[in-house]
Amino acid sequence: MQKYAIIVAGGEGNRAGGVVPKQFQLIAGIPMLWWSVRAFHAEDPDTRIILVLHPGFFDEWDLLYAELPEADRKIDVHISCGGRSRLESVRNGLMSVPDGNDALVAVHDAARPLVSVEMISRGWLAAEESGAAVPAVGMTDSIRRIESGVSVSVPRKDYVKVQTPQVFDASLLKHAYEGILSDLMTDDASVVEAAGHKISLYEGSPYNMKVTEPLDIKIAETLIELIS
Repeated sequence: MQKYAIIVAGGEGNRAGGVVPKQFQLIAGIPMLWWSVRAFHAEDPDTRIILVLHPGFFDEWDLLYAELPEADRKIDVHISCGGRSRLESVRNGLMSVPDGNDALVAVHDAARPLVSVEMISRGWLAAEESGAAVPAVGMTDSIRRIESGVSVSVPRKDYVKVQTPQVFDASLLKHAYEGILSDLMTDDASVVEAAGHKISLYEGSPYNMKVTEPLDIKIAETLIELIS
């Protein structure tokens, strides 16, 4: 079964600070988004990697790519143009996945540079069994829900935190993205669920953090140095 990895790096990445978008900022000397490329390639060199970039940053990416180690520049990566939103960016990336073939598609946020080979493998296996698999980790903090301006305690055992890569049967995901996309859909699982498909969960990782704020970059770099 052919595997495709759509790595979404189409946003402007302003909240993380810096003079370049967060997905291009260096973590341990390597652009953030490239850590995910490395992980998918290491898990299976035959995985076809589609990197979705904001169209305004193509020149910046060319410069960064030229400075990658020689071994990294041998990884075959297809560049796709990002859209006005994450969902549009994924839809654009899916245009590079051929119709009608027996394939799986993993959609991963470039802002999660610590994804591991082991977690990627779990995702492929889970999606092969269910057709739609999403990584999740349990809640450790106490959580509350806001109802009419009043906070109400809720049992954390009933909730999980969702991560990426979210992995799907290619035909299923492409069909779901042909439907109407709403701002209420914050991830690919929401799109697939809205199309009438059930979502299964597989084991995520507490290290698979999402880089959003400036401090997150320092935390990610520290973690990469510890687990490398």
